[in-house]
Amino acid sequence: MFALAWPKRPFPYLAAALMGTAVWKLGYQTAQSEFHLIAPLFAALFLIYGAIWKQAQEEEVAFFTLLGWLLRLLLLFSIPNLSDDIYRFVWDGRLLLQGFNPFDHLPSYYAENGFPPGLDQSLYDRLNSPGYFTVYPPVAQFTFATACWLFPNSILGSSAIMKLFVLAFETGTLVLLPKLLRHWQFPRRNVLLYALNPLLIVELTGNLHFEAGMIFFLLLGLWWIVREKWTWSATAMALAVASKLLPLLFLPLLIRRLGWNRSLRYFAVVGLLLLALFLPLLNGAFWGNFGSSLNLYFQKFEFNASVYYLLRWVGHQITGYNLIHQLGPILATGTLLTILAMTAFEEHPRWRNLPAQMLFAICTYLALTTTVHPWYASLPVLFSLFTRYRFPLLWSYLITWTYINYSYPEYQENLWVVVAEYALVLGFFLYERFAQPLTKGKVV
Repeated sequence: MFALAWPKRPFPYLAAALMGTAVWKLGYQTAQSEFHLIAPLFAALFLIYGAIWKQAQEEEVAFFTLLGWLLRLLLLFSIPNLSDDIYRFVWDGRLLLQGFNPFDHLPSYYAENGFPPGLDQSLYDRLNSPGYFTVYPPVAQFTFATACWLFPNSILGSSAIMKLFVLAFETGTLVLLPKLLRHWQFPRRNVLLYALNPLLIVELTGNLHFEAGMIFFLLLGLWWIVREKWTWSATAMALAVASKLLPLLFLPLLIRRLGWNRSLRYFAVVGLLLLALFLPLLNGAFWGNFGSSLNLYFQKFEFNASVYYLLRWVGHQITGYNLIHQLGPILATGTLLTILAMTAFEEHPRWRNLPAQMLFAICTYLALTTTVHPWYASLPVLFSLFTRYRFPLLWSYLITWTYINYSYPEYQENLWVVVAEYALVLGFFLYERFAQPLTKGKVV
C-alpha cells in the first residue's frame, strides 16, 4: 500500500494518542443516552481529524493510514453501545444455527410459541424491532451465523467475531483506496479522509454496521472494472448488494460506461450470483416477509429525514395527519427516476467521474428517504474522496448530533438539530458547487 516511515516530529504521535483516548472512551465507556459525552468526544475527534488533514506530510500518509486501522482494532472487544442492532444480529445467527430461517417468523412468534435453543426472553427484550422481519441479506447473515457458531453462548464473543469480519472488510478498503486514487489520478493522501474519519471508525467497526462489507465489495468491483475484469467485477458487485441492498442504486450508472451488450452480460452475472447467494434463504415465506420489512422502511420508520420531513409538515397542515404511507413510496420512486435521469442525460460518462455520479445518486436517495441514521453517511464520505466535494465530511460530523434524541427521559427527535444539520450541509454544498473556485483537473 505505502512504505511505512515513522514520523520524526511529535505531532503525529500526539494526534494518535488523543484520537485513541477519545475512541476508547466512545467505544467502551459511553452509553447511547450520554449525549453530554458523545458530543464533546466526537467534536474532539473531528478537530483532530481536521488537524491531521491539514498537517499530515506526504511521508506520514502511511503512518496515519495505519493509525486509522489501529483505531478500528482498538474497538474489537467493545459491545456496540451507540446501536442495539447487535442483538438482532445474534438473534438471526442463533436461529440459523438451529436450522431456522430468520425470514420465516417475527421474533414475537418465538416469544409466544417457545424459544428455540440459544434464544431466550433476555435476548428478546433487547431487540429494537421484535415486531418486524429481519432485513439483513446473505453476506450479513453468513457473518451472524459464523460468529454465533464460534461463540454460541456469548454476545461479546459473537460481537468480536463480527467485528473481525468488519475489520477485514475495512482492511481491504484501505488497501484498495490508494490503488483507485492513483489510477484516477487523485492525491494519495485522500485515503486519510476515509481512514481517520471518526464517524466511520465508531459506527462501522465500533457499532457493527455492515456498510463496511458493502463498501469493500463495491470498491473491489470498481477496481476490477478499471482493470477490465468484468466477470470478477460483477461478482464483487453481487457481494456488495448481498451485504446491503443500496448498491442496486448504482447499477444504472454503469450502463452507458459498459455499453448495452456488456451491461446485459454484467447484470446477468450479478443477478445469477445474487440468486445463488439468496437461495439458502428462499422459501414460500421469504418474499412476502422480506418485502414487508422493506415496505415498513419506506412507510413507517422516520429518523433524521430532510425533504420528507418538509413534505410531512405540509401534508399535516392540509390533511391533519401523517402522510408517510403515501409520501414514502412517492419519494422512493422519485429517487429511482432521478438516478435514471442522471444515467440518461449524463454528458461524457467516464469511469473517472463514476464516483461523483455515485455521490449524487446516494445523496439523492438520502435526501428523499424517511430514515437517515448516522452510519448512512459512510457512502457519501467514501465517494467524496474521488471528487472536489467535501460537504459529506461536514455531514459526517453534524449527523452525530442526532444522538441527542436518546438523551431525553423518553426518546424524542430534536427537529432543531435536524434543521441545523441539513441547513449547514446544504449551505456548504452550495458554496462548493457555485462559489468555490474550481481547481483544474478535479472531477465535479
